[in-house]
Amino acid sequence: MRTLLTLLTLLTGAAATEPENALSPGSQTVIVVVGAAGAPEYAPQFARWANLWKQACAKGDAEFVGIGLDPNGGTSDRARLQEILAKQPQQTAAPLWLVLIGHGTFDGQVARFNLRGPDVSANDLAEWLKPMDRPLAVINTASASGPFMKELSAPGRIVVTATKSGFEHNYARFGQYLAEAIAQPQADLDKDGQTSLLEAYLTASHAVAAFYTAAGRLATEHALLDDNSDALGTPADWFRGIRPVRKASDDASLDGYRAHQFHLVPSPTEAAMPPELRAKRDQLELQIIELRDARSQYSQADYFSKLEPLVREIAAIYEQVRPSGNR
Repeated sequence: MRTLLTLLTLLTGAAATEPENALSPGSQTVIVVVGAAGAPEYAPQFARWANLWKQACAKGDAEFVGIGLDPNGGTSDRARLQEILAKQPQQTAAPLWLVLIGHGTFDGQVARFNLRGPDVSANDLAEWLKPMDRPLAVINTASASGPFMKELSAPGRIVVTATKSGFEHNYARFGQYLAEAIAQPQADLDKDGQTSLLEAYLTASHAVAAFYTAAGRLATEHALLDDNSDALGTPADWFRGIRPVRKASDDASLDGYRAHQFHLVPSPTEAAMPPELRAKRDQLELQIIELRDARSQYSQADYFSKLEPLVREIAAIYEQVRPSGNR
């Protein structure tokens, strides 16, 4: 037990250290698609949200690709999105973010994201993203976006929707609060120096709930996050801090653990970690979480005997990225 506490202290100290000569987090790409405004008052709002994502990319040294912000030329936004996705590397450790900002529709069978010109359906995106074998987050902040989760959920993928179903078709505010939170230090709930996608999702969801409460209105949007590929999603009110604390009625596994490993603006330590080490660290963290969630199945001695080697491995990874003067 004392050895474990020592290792945990070492791990915490390593994570808090700011290494010299920090490297880029590894060519993250963020594709932000701004859809059809629908009404004049929405155009400046959607543009502002997209600009917040662009600013976050600049802070995180990530590539920003915008669609729907320039004058509509000869190529439709739908065709441009398909072309850009087709040109993305399919097998890499670098995360790809796809953010949809605008309005959506659902006819009872097919959900669509409204673009200038032909719309894009959840089925279209599922087909275009099928070849991707890389960390991927798809974030649909539009109304009626819930059905996108069922179509896009897949292993190794994070899917966030502004609504829990296609029938929540009113204007969704979730996109505003998520764009504001993604690089906001106040959204760093666990105080590790960086805001994860999970933390931004929780912060934005709570802000949406607060808006409707303050306005004395019935909430018409309920965001969901899926990162365990079961296509069910978990609402923000199932979390306490960054940990899910409620169980589904069918005992399905909950979401959030993988999303907490996605950082658009990484801390100095995170940025200094080579992609292969980061991938190994992430895998070890998930193993620790699975072990922690199953703690009741083990005796105390067995639990710590399984936990200690995992913590040792993570500590060794952080030791590799610490500056020599802080050893």
